[in-house]
Amino acid sequence: MSDDPRSWSADEAVSALYAAHWRRLVALVTSLMGESASAEEVVADAFVALHRRWDRLADKGSAVAYLRTSVVNGARDALRHRVVADRGRPLPDPAPDGPEEHAVRASEHRTVLAALDGLPARQREVLVLRYQGEMSEQDIADTLGISRGAVKTHAHRGLSALREVMSREERQ
Repeated sequence: MSDDPRSWSADEAVSALYAAHWRRLVALVTSLMGESASAEEVVADAFVALHRRWDRLADKGSAVAYLRTSVVNGARDALRHRVVADRGRPLPDPAPDGPEEHAVRASEHRTVLAALDGLPARQREVLVLRYQGEMSEQDIADTLGISRGAVKTHAHRGLSALREVMSREERQ
């Protein structure tokens, strides 16, 4: 297999991209969705779609960007489906408390996730892609189909809202 992805077959490309990016993409989608089982499904679907479309992909060198965009869109679709499916379901009983330290960390983690969930979708997506996905502003803009300035604005507003929620929690 050559080093140039443009000359790879679909099998070679997907195998190489899978080995290099699977974990990071699953972590990214898990952050967007809040659970790893569905995240793995979304990422697997993105790889299957890439394999099917490999021969029609205009710029094979941007396959990673294609995958990122595909998993973000897949996460959005899965979240929309979850909202519809979860309507009317009773809330599960909370898990029993473990050791105190674990409970404190879990509480803080839940607070952050709840604060993220309370953000508008675009702000949440930008923050997750930026901090969990470790993506540059330009990569986020390309993935979400928005300008780099919009990425900065959504990040700033999202971080401000998170700071406000976290400082309120600390005062309580």
